Amino acid sequence: MKCVNRVWFGSGLGAFLMLTSVTAHAAVAIVRGEVIPLKKTLPDVRHLWVTPEDFTRINGFELKPQGACYLDTCIPIRQSADSNLFVKRDGQSWFNVTAFADKVQQAYVVDHESGTWSFGMVPRARKAFLNSAIAPDFALKDRNGDVVKLSDFRGKKVLIITWASW
Repeated sequence: MKCVNRVWFGSGLGAFLMLTSVTAHAAVAIVRGEVIPLKKTLPDVRHLWVTPEDFTRINGFELKPQGACYLDTCIPIRQSADSNLFVKRDGQSWFNVTAFADKVQQAYVVDHESGTWSFGMVPRARKAFLNSAIAPDFALKDRNGDVVKLSDFRGKKVLIITWASW
């Protein structure tokens, strides 16, 4: 694995990492059960840096001049200079998805060996989902091996019982 040149600025909570390497490598993001291949990322042992297009694919936010926007909410992101959320290298913009996730309290986990990052829902999107009081459609196999979807029971009362061995 290639060593990445890094320079730290600031101290404590105000510190941010400036990547000086532009070597891109592949990773995978998992969001809402969907596997999203990321062809280019900046190598960083602590964060996932992706293109603005992949940033949108991962969490639905779109990078606009006023910031990262989702529905009627825009979070200001400085794009005129390098920061802990946004950098430019060789004309390519890179966005730090994990620093953004921390900022908006989005849960995520990573398997560094495989380059796999899994992201939960952004809390603002989760709140809208909870307010709708409608469960998402999902499919499972029943005891006979037949696939049963929640939507098969639309209009009927359903009791869902879950269990885990842990």
